[in-house]
Amino acid sequence: MSNPPVPFLIAVLGAGSWGTTLAVLLAKKGYRVNLWAHRPDFAAQLDAERENRSYLKGVHFPDSLKVFTSLSEAVSPAQMIVTAVPSQALRETAGQLRGIPMQGLIIVNVAKGIELKTGKRMSEVLLETLPELMPSQIAALYGPSHAEEVSREQPTTVVASSPSPETAEKVQEVFHTSMFRVYVNNDIVGVEIAGSVKNIIAIAAGISDGIGFGDNAKAAIITRGLAEITRLCVRLGGDPVTVSGLSGIGDLVVTCLSRHSRNRYVGEEIGRGRSLDDVVSHMDMVAEGVFTSKAVYELSKTCGVEMPITQAVYEMLFENKPVQQAILDLMTREPKSEVY
Repeated sequence: MSNPPVPFLIAVLGAGSWGTTLAVLLAKKGYRVNLWAHRPDFAAQLDAERENRSYLKGVHFPDSLKVFTSLSEAVSPAQMIVTAVPSQALRETAGQLRGIPMQGLIIVNVAKGIELKTGKRMSEVLLETLPELMPSQIAALYGPSHAEEVSREQPTTVVASSPSPETAEKVQEVFHTSMFRVYVNNDIVGVEIAGSVKNIIAIAAGISDGIGFGDNAKAAIITRGLAEITRLCVRLGGDPVTVSGLSGIGDLVVTCLSRHSRNRYVGEEIGRGRSLDDVVSHMDMVAEGVFTSKAVYELSKTCGVEMPITQAVYEMLFENKPVQQAILDLMTREPKSEVY
């Protein structure tokens, strides 16, 4: 008699709120899940308490979720790897996967950002760091999906994108639940650009809130921010239709409006007069839009794409430009056609 099949095993790298949320979601579906935490003391705490009290208090770990501090032990038996580390740490983390057989493996990246030193998207970072990996083995899982809501099984929709339709459909199959609806898309360029740049626009929306501006200003920031995302997306080879989807306008709206948004919070505090260093030093989690604003500002200059809101955010965060002056400069630019 043959042995029963071994359940599909998924390694989730990164034990922040989003990595933990996805690990719990997958374990509840019946998959074996190895959750990797970078710090040994944190891993031990997670294993002992069976919940992530630092980032996701009250969400308990199913028995099929195991916690690891050894990256090689966490990923060596896995058929799928989910990279949920901050975007600026992905290259270093992926570098530790060298030597692990890549054949048949799918890597699903859920970190939203553009690498600071290179201007590369996360799928590009993975391919560059892991030469054995094929583009068809990579997917991005993006969309309007705050961990605080997903972890409590509130209705959420996201998109799984990969150059390979088969890979996207496999990710859809693995992650899809009755409360976590997954669509598929093969435009990974558009998905990654839209899902990353929206964090910059959310900082701008937060600044508007912090200053005390009203709904008109925020609506303008969201709409013109969407235009900036579209221009960059198209210039880099993405499909503009993608920007109107879940990874684009869907994620943009939720990140600009939600009380859960770390990027909007950073902007709000900047608008109230606090310095970036002061705001970031008091945060437990990463606001991806901060470094992404610098990376995308430099990328926009290289590509020749006009992105005035992104430029204003960059100048306020990294060149100490006064907020009121940045707003005035945006509002007094030369009048243009809405579509150009």
